[in-house]
Amino acid sequence: MHLAIAGNIGSGKTTLTRLLAKQMKWKPYYESVDDNPYLDSFYDDMKRWSFNLQVYFLNSRFRQVVEIRKSNKTIIQDRTIYEDAYIFAPNLHQMNLMTTRDFDNYISLFELMSSFIEAPDLLIYLRANVSTLVSQIASRGRDYEESIRIDYLKKLNERYEEWITNYTHGKLLIIDVDNIDFANNPEDLGMIIEKINGEIHGLF
Repeated sequence: MHLAIAGNIGSGKTTLTRLLAKQMKWKPYYESVDDNPYLDSFYDDMKRWSFNLQVYFLNSRFRQVVEIRKSNKTIIQDRTIYEDAYIFAPNLHQMNLMTTRDFDNYISLFELMSSFIEAPDLLIYLRANVSTLVSQIASRGRDYEESIRIDYLKKLNERYEEWITNYTHGKLLIIDVDNIDFANNPEDLGMIIEKINGEIHGLF
């Protein structure tokens, strides 16, 4: 089974992926961040490196999905291939940080790749307001994230909400993370696990 966690930067995707993998004995697939050769450059000069970064993520996540579908294990994935195409790339294009030529090329690549893959059996969306995102981004202290602007996060949040409202690829579970702390409160994590189990059993 393929489960995936979606959400804006700082919403807690990686933390929840790690906790669920540990608690449920699922195999985690993480977003390629620490070994990403473009992230530092992208945050220094978004316009120059936006296309390179998005193609890197597209390639990385496509490979993950291919591996996941070959596996006979239950996989929990940190971020989906759809978020790059429906949220991050269009946002960069709208902000004039990616040229129309590069954006059209990127979308063409995504459409081809997505025709070969299946959507997750369950998509878990972590909904958070911008103040929650800013707080959690600051707490993890990544140097390259210090320059992320609030208006950038706000625009991403708007795109996430639009995407989730129209999501039809498969089963969806929305978790509002503004008033819970699943990283430090076992009861909050237990509540999420209970909801996920309810959705999983509904898949059969």
